[in-house]
Formats: sequence, structure tokens, C-alpha cells
Amino acid sequence: MKLLQKPTRHLFFTGKGGVGKTSLSCATAIALADHGLKILLVSTDPASNLDEMLGVTLGSVPGPVPAVPGLFAMNIDPEAAAEDYRQRVLGQMGPDTTDKDRATVREQLSGACTTEIAAFDEFVGLLADDDPRFDHIIFDTAPTGHTLRLLSLPKAWTGFLEANERGASCLGPHSGLKMQEERFRTALECLGDPARTTIVLVTRADRGAIREAARTAGELSELGLSNQMLAVNGRFTPTDPHDHVAEAFAAEQTKALTDPPPALASLPRDEVALKPFDMVGLDALRGLLSDTAINLAADPADDIFEITDLPGLATLVDEIAASGKGLVMVMGKGGVGKTTVAAAVAVGLAARGHTVHLTTTDPAAHLSFVVGPGAMPGLTVDRIDPEAETARYIDKIMSTKGRDLDDAGQALLREDLASPCTEEVAVFHAFSRVVGEARSSFVVIDTAPTGHTLLLLDATGAYHRQMTRHLDDTAPGRMVTPLMRLQDPAFTRVLLVTLPETTPVSEASALQDDLRRAGISPYGWVINKSMAITGTRDPLLRARIRGEKAQIERVKRDCASRVYGLDFRAVAPVGLDELRKVSDD
Repeated sequence: MKLLQKPTRHLFFTGKGGVGKTSLSCATAIALADHGLKILLVSTDPASNLDEMLGVTLGSVPGPVPAVPGLFAMNIDPEAAAEDYRQRVLGQMGPDTTDKDRATVREQLSGACTTEIAAFDEFVGLLADDDPRFDHIIFDTAPTGHTLRLLSLPKAWTGFLEANERGASCLGPHSGLKMQEERFRTALECLGDPARTTIVLVTRADRGAIREAARTAGELSELGLSNQMLAVNGRFTPTDPHDHVAEAFAAEQTKALTDPPPALASLPRDEVALKPFDMVGLDALRGLLSDTAINLAADPADDIFEITDLPGLATLVDEIAASGKGLVMVMGKGGVGKTTVAAAVAVGLAARGHTVHLTTTDPAAHLSFVVGPGAMPGLTVDRIDPEAETARYIDKIMSTKGRDLDDAGQALLREDLASPCTEEVAVFHAFSRVVGEARSSFVVIDTAPTGHTLLLLDATGAYHRQMTRHLDDTAPGRMVTPLMRLQDPAFTRVLLVTLPETTPVSEASALQDDLRRAGISPYGWVINKSMAITGTRDPLLRARIRGEKAQIERVKRDCASRVYGLDFRAVAPVGLDELRKVSDD
């Protein structure tokens, strides 16, 4: 493994959801610790699953990992970081500050963007702190779209603070933010220093993940983070040349890796073999980077294909179509196939004669690739583009609130709107606008991976609290907020997508708990890419199917009363014709 040869102090794992960033970062941390080094493993993902993979309860400060001497791990807790950030900002206010002023600032600090910048502040501290206890710090990040925004924050906030000398933002007084400016610069310098930091782009050997890795490589290079390497996870080598499923799977991987995009072609590359087991527990994580042969002999009496049939997507689309209109939100861990499921549901509804708006809140925006360039009667496809929505929001504010201001006042207002937090507000308004369309037709939303989606829902809840705070039972009329629409099962159907693997199922279950606490009840679960019904006889794939069977039964028993299934396809469905086939299965 090139990754383990003279590693830099900081290793930063990033990539598309579901490619194995957490598995590889954990396995790397364990391998280095097993060689006598002191390692700190940190998750920056709001939906971290380090605890489950390592089999230990982690907190927001470094804690030892039992059975791995020298390894410490922690999760950056966004909510705890946000509260700490609020207290520090409030502590900077003078002794003459009134309770009303403090309450106003605390209200300003209640949004999702405060949570994001506070979590980033914790991350910056780890980069800047030359802690002698650790030889290496390894970062397991959120899926790409969220991570790219995280890494762009130093440059965005530095530029904003240089131009803005007054006022307050949703992150508190600008005077307090100015104190962070040097920390931001230090973080960006550390990330861009090839002697101190390596960016590990993790991908699977499939076209979508490789395309995302290439896009990420380019955007990171633009930020000055050019010391990159590529890690291809899950490389499969078939053992039976007569097994058409295994051969097709391997051939598609080889095809995807042939002639890589220019942004990846020159990078050092490691390939990690597909394993027959889930990456949960220290033994499995140690085995990920091991070349030791694994006994795959199967019990002839073990018929792994005896799995209870699950209704397919056609049944789900028929159930949704019966309502004639409404909102469908597709959620889940990154890499489980949310975009494919959302697109197939939308195409299926349009094929049944309905008007459908298919869109995405994912900053990585894979939707256009999955749907392809074709057109279909009744189907509109677009995305919530953060840049376009921010420009639209600024124009709206300037034409309303800025209309009666003089030139100096307009300049100050436009200066305040240059804050990176404006993007969060603009995206929320666009999301609310799209949700409202479902009153008269179908709207299908392909959401960002779990952590980013929870931030959006947090903004939705904050808006709901703000709008309803001063209402009482005697208020005329009835106001309906976006959160109230999401909580209405007659209006909104939330679909949780998972793979039949331990970690995706656990994360989907945790997301379901979060949604229920917000008063949102998921309609059903979709188990994607099940290899159980393919009939493969490949020993490695059969070993993985044994794990699938246990997870499918777990979902049916513990998680959902409505469970639907999609079988594994060696070639991912792309284009309207292929999506139509998926929606008719």
C-alpha cells in the first residue's frame, strides 16, 4: 500500500458516499497503530458511524480504542461544537450588553450554518494544534459535497471578513469572527502543504464514483490542496470463469478504470480488494488491507438464496401514484443508490401519466448523469443549484429590503449578503418553494447524504419555530410551514434507501429515529443492490449474500413494515429507458 509508505502527519479521506472512506480510514489508522505509532482518528461527518465500525462509544474528545494500543478516536459533535461556539461568541460581548442583545445574538446563532462553522472550528483546531501525543491525525470526512463546502469555508470566510468590518451575521458579531481569521488561514495552509497533508480520494471501480473523484480532485486543486492520491476500494476478481454474474461485475469494474479522467490519471493509486464480509469490527478492518487468503468454502446445505421475496419498485410506484400528487423525499447514507431510486420513482410516475418534478438538494448533483439527456412527457428534471439560488435570493433581498436604502445602505446590505451563510438560507428557500409545488403535482426530491440532509431539516425546523413563535389559537387563518408539510403523511412520503449491509442499515435506522423525533414518519424502506436473487455461485459473492440475508431480515423485523427490494445490476441503470425498467420491476 503506497498509502502506508511514509505517510504525512495528516491524512484526509474524502469521496462519494458509500465508497468506503470510513472503512479505509479506520483500517489505515489501525495499521499504523499496529506498527507502534500514536494515531488520532477523527470523523467530521455529522452522521458518523465510527462507533459502530470500531465497536466503541466515542465522544467529542480523543478516547482510546481498546485492543489497538496507540489508537485514539473521536467524533466532532456538531451540536456540542455549536453550543461551545455560541458561548464563546456571547463571551466576547461587553459587560454593558443587555439581555435583549444577548437573546438576539443567540437567535442569530441558532441556524444550520452556525452548526457547520462550529464543527469546522473544531476541525481547524485539530489541524493547528501540533499535539505531541500523536504521530498522525486521520480524518474520515462526510460525503464529497458536504466536505467540499467544509474545505471552502476558510477561503469564503476570510474573503468575507476582509470586506466586512461591521455588523453581525448568523454566526454572531463580526468582531468575534475576525478573531478566527488567522485560524482559517492556518488551516488552509496546512491542508495545502504536501509535507504535512495528503488528500486520499476514495472511489469504487464504477463510473459514477470515478467521475465524482475526478470532479473532487479538480475542486480541491483549485483550493490549493494538490497533494492527492487515489484509493480504489472493492476491487473484485472472480474465481469462476463460468459465473456470468461475477464475470460481468468484474468486467464493468475494469471498464470503469480504463482510461481514467485526466484529473486522476497521474495520481498515485492503491487498489483494495473486495472482501467477503462487512467492514464492522476490528478483525474485519484489519483484514481489509491484508493479503491473507480467506477460506470461502461454503456449506452445501446452506441455501443462501432462500430469502423472502420483497416487492419491487413497481409496487411502490403504484402505491404512490394512487394519491395523484404529493412529495416524495428519498433519503439515506451516501452511496446506497438514492439518486437511482429517486429517478426511477419519478420516471415510473411519469410513465403512469402524472406530472412529475424531479430535483435534488445534493451539492454533488449526480441526477443529470443518471437520468441522461433524453426527455419524457410529464417529467421535469433540474437541481437546486446553490450558486444560482444564492444569486436569486440576493437579488430578491436587494429589490425589497434594499429598495428604500441610499447608496451607502445598499452597499452595506450587499456586503452582509456576501456571507457564506447566505447560501444556506437561499437553498432552504428554494427547498421550501419546491415542497410547495407538491400541492398540485408530484415532486420527487433526491436528497444529499444523511448529514447534509439533517442540516437542511434543521433549517426547516428553525424556520418553523420562528414563524410559529408568536402565533396563538386566536390567530386568523392557518399558516402551513414546510416542516408541517413534511410531517403530513398524506402530503409527504419519505423513502429510506439502504444497502443490505450492516453500516448502511444502522445509519438508515438512526436517520429514521432523527426523522421521527422531528415528527416525520418514513413511508417505507428500499433495499438496493441485493445480490441474493442473481443466482451467482462465486464463493466471495455467496459469502457476502449470507450477510445480506441477515440484514434484510433485520430491516423487516426491526425497522419497517413496508420494505421493497432492487436487485444488483453489474451495470448501473442510466437513462430513461433503463430507469423505466427499474420502475417496472
